[in-house]
Amino acid sequence: MAMSMKGHVLLPATREVVWDRLNDPATLKECIPGCQTLDRTGENMFAAVAKVKVGPVNATFRGNVELTDLDPPNGYKITGGGEGGIAGFAKGNARVTLAETGEGCQLEYDVEANVGGKLAQMGSRLIDSVAKKTADQFFTNFARAVMNAPQPAAAAAEPTGATASPENAAASPDEAPGAPPPSPWTHL
Repeated sequence: MAMSMKGHVLLPATREVVWDRLNDPATLKECIPGCQTLDRTGENMFAAVAKVKVGPVNATFRGNVELTDLDPPNGYKITGGGEGGIAGFAKGNARVTLAETGEGCQLEYDVEANVGGKLAQMGSRLIDSVAKKTADQFFTNFARAVMNAPQPAAAAAEPTGATASPENAAASPDEAPGAPPPSPWTHL
């Protein structure tokens, strides 16, 4: 079953900081929901293990990811695939682009994926829902990681307003302090 997803997120950091975090296996492991391991296996290549739940199906996927078409710090293409035993397989690619804005870094992504096996039997609405939820969680986690990353001296010296910390990034006058931030991304 084929699926696609496009979206963007505005991150409160410079493009260089976002690029660095996107290329840091430790950051990505912490941000990817269900990720158990993410190890560099070569230049721009990684091996990953992630636990995934789709409806009644629980699976542990083992797969590989490769980064190609690198254009630091503007973006790259991610290609990968994984096997989840009887649950099936997933493979696909994503084009990720970064652009500096006056408010931070705009990350855009365009994903094309295929799933097969029991996962494909779950139906496209369930798969799409789980994919959106997983992407929401990843970008919420990634926004926090980016906000906590060391900023270049020039960026740190400039006032960043409400995006200076995870708490401030989510807070509005009618939200309680310490409330979880809303998802920082929207679908196109």
